[in-house]
Amino acid sequence: MSVAVVTGAASGIGRATAEVLIASGWTVLALDIVQKTLTVGDAEIDTIPVDISDRAALRTAINENLEKEASISLVANIAGVFPPTTIKDYDLERYRRVFDVNVLGVLNVIAESSPRMQRGGAIVNIASVDAFTVSPGQLLYGASKAAVVMLTKSLALEFAHEGIRVNAIAPGWVDTPGNRATGRMDSAAASIPLGRVAQPSEIARWVEILASKDAGFLTGETIVLSGGDVIR
Repeated sequence: MSVAVVTGAASGIGRATAEVLIASGWTVLALDIVQKTLTVGDAEIDTIPVDISDRAALRTAINENLEKEASISLVANIAGVFPPTTIKDYDLERYRRVFDVNVLGVLNVIAESSPRMQRGGAIVNIASVDAFTVSPGQLLYGASKAAVVMLTKSLALEFAHEGIRVNAIAPGWVDTPGNRATGRMDSAAASIPLGRVAQPSEIARWVEILASKDAGFLTGETIVLSGGDVIR
């Protein structure tokens, strides 16, 4: 039985990842700040409500929903927030929200999941093209995702001797509820060389690829999936 821990599983890329993995036969521990029911074919699972910035609560959620002897094969850190910020309007509350979820949350999930992982396991973090290029109004988000890229490299080195690979994906524009709410999807698609934004399932498929033996010699890397947006 292959067990995956997926955060942000109630919507967007997280939900698509949970659905792709379930359809491929994985057992998914779906975590999110809210509870929703995911249905894939005949399978139906509920997301487990937990704040990933709360390490103690996260430990309880994992231990109470996985059998004691169960090992984890994949950790997919997908939960993220991106409230707009600039140097003129950022405040401590928004700083803490962005970094608590996007950075501390990643560390907490890995810290609490990795003791259950064995050789051959994989960790996949979701970064962003904003880790490499500047998006106006995303001061803190871009900084937090740059931190995820460096955490991925550092953790890949730290876990290498245990045979656990750590990689990241940096998506560009993806058709998620959060991105649709910005009202900028059409203009974003027009600026992308491939002429469209990505679907969540496309990013989810790459999570599965990075967890597979096909990526068995890849670690410490961040795969950019932007439709060519960052090569111009």
